[in-house]
Amino acid sequence: MDICEKIAYIKGLAEGLKLDDTKPEGKVLAAIIDLLGDITDEICDIEEGCEEIIEQIDAVDEDLADLEEYVYEDEYDDDDDDDCDCDCDCCDDEVYEIECPACNDVIYLDEEMLEEEGMVCPNCGTELEFDFEGCDCECCDCGEEETEE
Repeated sequence: MDICEKIAYIKGLAEGLKLDDTKPEGKVLAAIIDLLGDITDEICDIEEGCEEIIEQIDAVDEDLADLEEYVYEDEYDDDDDDDCDCDCDCCDDEVYEIECPACNDVIYLDEEMLEEEGMVCPNCGTELEFDFEGCDCECCDCGEEETEE
């Protein structure tokens, strides 16, 4: 039995008692039962509102998951073929994190973006410059030794 059913049950019990509203005890009990009814109605309205909000949040969460999948599908796709077959760490699709010195916004870049030697901060518009040497292992001339298994 939920709270709405319980107050209805209490109201039914009170009516069955045939309380005398002319006596102080009857007035107090009737007022308490009315107050409980009002509180119960408010609680039921709040519960309904919460259920609607939960449904909306779930829908937004699903939409966000779809959007993340769409936006990041190429960036984190493990099925991409690399240009080299070595086991060195430098050839992995790494994501680099930099912080804008002007606005302290964290920006995530891949090696290709770093090789461009600069960009504009998407948050504040400050011109950022990079000094990135890139990969030079034997298979791609970065100097790291290739490990064989």
